[in-house]
Amino acid sequence: MKIDKILLSLSTLFVMAYANDATSIKIINKPIDFGEERIEMTKEYIKKHYGFEVENIEIEPKIIVLHWTADMSFDKSFNRLKPQKLLSDRKDIQKASALNVSAHFLVKRDGTIYRLMPENWMARHVIGLNYSTIGIENVGGKGNKKDDLTPEQLKANIALVRYLKKSHPSITHLIGHHEYRNMENTEFWLEMDKGYRTVKSDPGEAFVSKVYEATVDLNLTRAPK
Repeated sequence: MKIDKILLSLSTLFVMAYANDATSIKIINKPIDFGEERIEMTKEYIKKHYGFEVENIEIEPKIIVLHWTADMSFDKSFNRLKPQKLLSDRKDIQKASALNVSAHFLVKRDGTIYRLMPENWMARHVIGLNYSTIGIENVGGKGNKKDDLTPEQLKANIALVRYLKKSHPSITHLIGHHEYRNMENTEFWLEMDKGYRTVKSDPGEAFVSKVYEATVDLNLTRAPK
């Protein structure tokens, strides 16, 4: 079943999801293109990089990965994630797969949260860890500034982490994209291509630490140092 049919079959366009007794978040569904072609490319990605033959692309989330888009425009950020195939300027990861990068959520600079795809489907957003992670992209990061993201995005990420932990009790870790390689010696790392790595700086230690400190009661684990 295509993603648009799944998401738009919800009773309302948005979901009021309660993370705990005191916090609620509004999540707006804005599906990226995730038809049969993208699903099949995802299966091939799983086979090539993780060694699994799968019938579907469902995952059991264990890790939340925070990102930034490296673009200050919401529309441009969304439109990079929307197509099923990778854009031609992503030569750094093109050899690994034609599957486009994606994320489960995209957070606007005013803190508005958009769900781009089902939370239990695999997205291509972090090398080695895609098969157990939920990706949260934040619009921003122009010039790789350390503290570029907004207070509204920080608040939204905190609420979203709480919502995800409640929705998926299997989640045990919270990391930033910039520290994904610190996970290589953990049980979660599955990448079989030793030459497939990238250098990342998003979303910065300051932002991830603030989200973690605000959700410390969830007992989530950070990436090893």
